[in-house]
Amino acid sequence: MNKLPITGHLNELRQRIIVSVIVVAVSSGVCFYFSEKIFSLLVLPMNSIPRFSLSPPFFSFETLKNNTAELVFLAPAEALWMHFKISLISGIVISSPVLLYEFWRFTAPGLLAKEKRYIFPFIIITMFLFLLGSLFCFFVVLPFAMNFLLNYKTAVLKPMLSVGQYIDFCLKFIIGFGAVFELPVVLVFLTRMGIVTPQFLSKNRKYAIILAFVIAAIITPTPDAFNQTLMAVPIVLLYEAGILASRILSVKSKNLKDIQKVVPEEKTG
Repeated sequence: MNKLPITGHLNELRQRIIVSVIVVAVSSGVCFYFSEKIFSLLVLPMNSIPRFSLSPPFFSFETLKNNTAELVFLAPAEALWMHFKISLISGIVISSPVLLYEFWRFTAPGLLAKEKRYIFPFIIITMFLFLLGSLFCFFVVLPFAMNFLLNYKTAVLKPMLSVGQYIDFCLKFIIGFGAVFELPVVLVFLTRMGIVTPQFLSKNRKYAIILAFVIAAIITPTPDAFNQTLMAVPIVLLYEAGILASRILSVKSKNLKDIQKVVPEEKTG
């Protein structure tokens, strides 16, 4: 392996950053053209609520007829900055595969061959879980949250929401849930680092379940048990998925170490 001087690493880092900035700028520019359509999607949780049924269609959005919420902008540039913010975050999300690829190209020379094999599965799984958490938040959590917040003890009030604050609220929720859905990846990383073991995670499962419901009770804006369970169950399932993945990787790592111990003994004999 050829070792680059510090200036070589800095030059390569500069090239990766330039490529990433260009990709994000182009993606954000394209998203800015469609920012009104993206904004109309983000308004859906405020005007509708999902309905679940045991018969087809099992899932649908129902528009709230008595909803009187209005979005307004309180500063001359607030609406424009809202479109910029939507475009930037959408551009980053769209260009995230390229950003992760550029990060991998920069760090790959310093990785071992066995470590490189985990890079692409890690990127794919990370992106999939983040997207899954974001979609779960948008289609399930946000509609229930907005319906409760806009209708709880507001009989004599008319909600007029700042468009900038509403978009911030939605984006924080969506990004937050995307991050929470990375729990299996975090557990696998902690296991590979030797900080925790699958046995430790399994033994403390009951505390994890309690913590999941506590987190759901804190995050969920509604006081009913249904919505809290709706948020806690995915966290518990993600915890179980993390335990399973950690156990599988631990078994593979143990088998590999056993093979490496046996091979030198055979050569010696």
